[in-house]
Amino acid sequence: QVQLVESGGDLVQAGGSLRLSCAASRSIFSIDAMGWYRQAPGKQRELVATITRDGSTNYADSVKDRFTISRDNAKNTVYLQMTSLKPEDTAVYYCNAFQDRVLYWGQGTQVTVSS
Repeated sequence: QVQLVESGGDLVQAGGSLRLSCAASRSIFSIDAMGWYRQAPGKQRELVATITRDGSTNYADSVKDRFTISRDNAKNTVYLQMTSLKPEDTAVYYCNAFQDRVLYWGQGTQVTVSS
């Protein structure tokens, strides 16, 4: 089992940057995959980015070339560096971890981008 705590969400102007963090309660070295999803008001939760144990990454088309996912196994933390933010990036951002066929979720952190 693993608990996930997101942080770093904030109110930022369009064009700005933020870095989200997802701290895990235990070592993430062996976790198969971790990722970031987001949910805007009235919309379904959608994939933002994922990173596997071997460091392979995958991004939604809407964030490619703007967002970067990374993991620091020594700190048990996954990051999402977001640049060139747009109002449509406004959402609650959730971290997840997939391990032993179980998907774990954090509570989310709010990102608001003003125009």
